[in-house]
Amino acid sequence: MFDLRPVGYVIGLLVACLGVSMLVPMVVDMAAENGHWWVFAQAGIITTITGALLALATSNGMGQGLSIQQTFLLTTGVWLTLPIFGAIPFYIGATQSGFTDAFFEAMSGLTTTGSTILTGIDALPDGLKLWRGLMQWFGGVGIIVVAMVFLPELRVGGMQIFRSEGFDTFGKILPRAGEIARNISVIYLGLTLACGLAYLAAGMDTLDAVTHAMTTIATGGFANSDLSFGAYPPAAEYVGALFMMLAALPFVRYVQLVAGTAVPLFRDTQIRTFFIIAAVVVLTLVIWQVATGFQTGEVAFRKALFNSVSILTGTGYASSNYPLWGSFAVAMFFLMGLIGGCAGSTSCSIKVFRFQLLFASIKAQIRRIHTPHGIFQPRYQGRSVPDDVLSSVMTFLVLFIVSLGGLSVLLGMTGLDFITSVSGASAALANIGPGLGDIIGPTGNFSTLNPIAKWLLCAGMLIGRLELLAVYVLFTVNFWKP
Repeated sequence: MFDLRPVGYVIGLLVACLGVSMLVPMVVDMAAENGHWWVFAQAGIITTITGALLALATSNGMGQGLSIQQTFLLTTGVWLTLPIFGAIPFYIGATQSGFTDAFFEAMSGLTTTGSTILTGIDALPDGLKLWRGLMQWFGGVGIIVVAMVFLPELRVGGMQIFRSEGFDTFGKILPRAGEIARNISVIYLGLTLACGLAYLAAGMDTLDAVTHAMTTIATGGFANSDLSFGAYPPAAEYVGALFMMLAALPFVRYVQLVAGTAVPLFRDTQIRTFFIIAAVVVLTLVIWQVATGFQTGEVAFRKALFNSVSILTGTGYASSNYPLWGSFAVAMFFLMGLIGGCAGSTSCSIKVFRFQLLFASIKAQIRRIHTPHGIFQPRYQGRSVPDDVLSSVMTFLVLFIVSLGGLSVLLGMTGLDFITSVSGASAALANIGPGLGDIIGPTGNFSTLNPIAKWLLCAGMLIGRLELLAVYVLFTVNFWKP
């Protein structure tokens, strides 16, 4: 059995940090004089003490680095443990949620999924609204570090193609994570501040601007109203669309840009492809709305832009009940959610680069059929793609489809209808937020689902956020062998 102490030490530190962060919504509630501050005081004490004790108990096990097994376990363990403590304010607070609902909300927050079981969000205490935003903000910056450090080294889902973008070697994975976290922290914070100021200028009040800035840059999608962005001025939709797209770009490019190198940002084919997809989708939905007479002019453009970017980036905001646009629009939104943004960003789902590699592989295979004796190698960013990367990507794509089908069947077995089952499975695995249909669509939520379905969706959120294989490998016998 391998040593679990380094894993426990890091998780303990992160749990303690989560507990300390509960002071922020506590102070906000104290300032609002709503009497809800004691919830975060209690939750903060419990979380901080538990995390500190765990870190102290395992501190003697820290070595020079983490093994592959420890890294896989740490990656999954963090996203499984933090929601348990993040759920405490929902469990003992104003929402009066049971543990299942509280855990669902926290898991949705920290995985930046954006699905919610809460109703009457407008009337929630200010601190609880801010806590939902903070969880997504923490989850967003955390997943960037995972995408830039852990997944490439663990060779998960083809992410090893980005190893050259990194800094150090696998043997120093914790120092490397700290270095990358420091490099991206200024970028992440700067984008959040810019987004918050833009929301203020667009007409939001201070709390809404701060909270939505955090959930926008995290591409999380938690909003402070049951109406999501339907409750805010039209200008806020343009601000949201802009910063959702910025958050869906690889953060390593921002680090390079700040360092004085802009060339990689403009040469990145993944970024160009992402913008092309977004432009085509928005234009198509505008034409569809005008042709069907649903909406015209600036309103049609704004609704198409905001809602399509929201789903494409996996954020999950909504400013319109887009299923009413017709079956074609519904199909478009479903497919968009399966694309996602760029690797190394806060966005989720399959990601653009995997589709690029898939089509490059198909193109090479077709050329081999035409010219059997020729040598054709799939290329990405002007370089040949190694076979292990292609194999990893294909494995991910097949596993994603199988997982989507399996989760849909399991949800259907709990009594959910076909649309709710399939769209719910897609929303969870791709970390989109809303599903389709009357129950979990953009104007609904997940509160009426049965407890088994909620736990299945929680599992889907975790698996999807960590790129499937990082979780599935824990269930193999060989993983646990010394």
